Amino acid sequence: MSIESILIVGGGLAGFTVAQNLRTRGFTGTIDIIDPAGIPYDRPPLSKAYLLGDKDAAGIELAPASWFAEHRVGLVRATVHALATEPLGVELGDGRKLHADTLVLATGGSARPLPVAGGDLDSVLVLRSRADADTLRGKLAPGIRLAIVGAGLIGAEVASSALALGAEVTLIDPLETPLVPAVGPELAHRLHAMHAGAGITVVHGTPAGIKRTGAGHRIELADGRVIECDEVLVGIGIIPNTALARAAGLATENGVLVDEHQRTSHPGVFAVGDMARTRSADGTLQRRGEHWEHAMNTGATAAAAILGQEPPVHGASWFWSDRHGTHVEGVGDMNAEGTTILRLKEGEPVAAFNVAADGRMLGAAAIDGGLMIRAARRIIDRGIVVPAEALADPEVPLKKLAR
Repeated sequence: MSIESILIVGGGLAGFTVAQNLRTRGFTGTIDIIDPAGIPYDRPPLSKAYLLGDKDAAGIELAPASWFAEHRVGLVRATVHALATEPLGVELGDGRKLHADTLVLATGGSARPLPVAGGDLDSVLVLRSRADADTLRGKLAPGIRLAIVGAGLIGAEVASSALALGAEVTLIDPLETPLVPAVGPELAHRLHAMHAGAGITVVHGTPAGIKRTGAGHRIELADGRVIECDEVLVGIGIIPNTALARAAGLATENGVLVDEHQRTSHPGVFAVGDMARTRSADGTLQRRGEHWEHAMNTGATAAAAILGQEPPVHGASWFWSDRHGTHVEGVGDMNAEGTTILRLKEGEPVAAFNVAADGRMLGAAAIDGGLMIRAARRIIDRGIVVPAEALADPEVPLKKLAR
């Protein structure tokens, strides 16, 4: 059956990438993106440049309105109430029904609530959308006491931004050193130590409850300690938005299950981004990807599959983050079984490499070392074996080892 119309439910990076790649790959049919926010926008700046006011709403749009007009990509500003599989389509919140030959689900995820008493208070903040960032920015001012639960990437980035805006920040996490699986223990320790060095109060503890007080909030920790603050932000990950897919009978398990081409259990429905979870041909369920590049990669893969074209080849997974004027990047798998090789500068670790027993690089992470990570990605993708002593030597450019 020829495909003449495609509906994309969700206007984040993954959904936008599907539309962009469909046009790039020559699709001339109808494309519509359905999202209540309108023009798709980039989410990483929400905790950094947008929160700080360095970028406005237009500055984080993935493309201007003119792009959508030029490429004939319709924007339907609405919520989706339900999916229909026969005939294929959606029912919008206002009762309208739209149909298409192919559906793409890109509904992303919702902020995971703190599973304690008071975790569901409407005054407890999260950061997932532009509206969330606007709400948080409106509450941040010099002297405001902000407590952040969760010291992962989002928590760390917001802590840094809030501090720059004059807030008094307390960062709470049950892990003594977050991000070890992502960057290795040595870099994770150095990154986490930056918070205290910048003037943030770092608390190693587990929240047991949140209560409203007359002027703010009280966070009770499991060990009996109490943290008084004006505002609370919870950043402990996301829950994939699978309700629409599940109600429509699609296979789900901590995500909408897809094959290696992003196709769901319904042949005419694809899923991309944070909410998609790949089930390998042998039945193995892979871990969901929740990074910016993963959204792009799954969107590109889905577009190729919809058009029956060869799938794109993606390199090792890559992520980045920023805190306190420092940029960190990682590529590959720092958590896989291997040996860690550190690269030091003035006695401090600036890069870590995870190397397999046969000498192949499995993962790499670096602080302020973007060019190094770019070279590490080539080394990983090409299976290049490099000498351990060269990896450890800060005088040896990694680009030279990637040839």
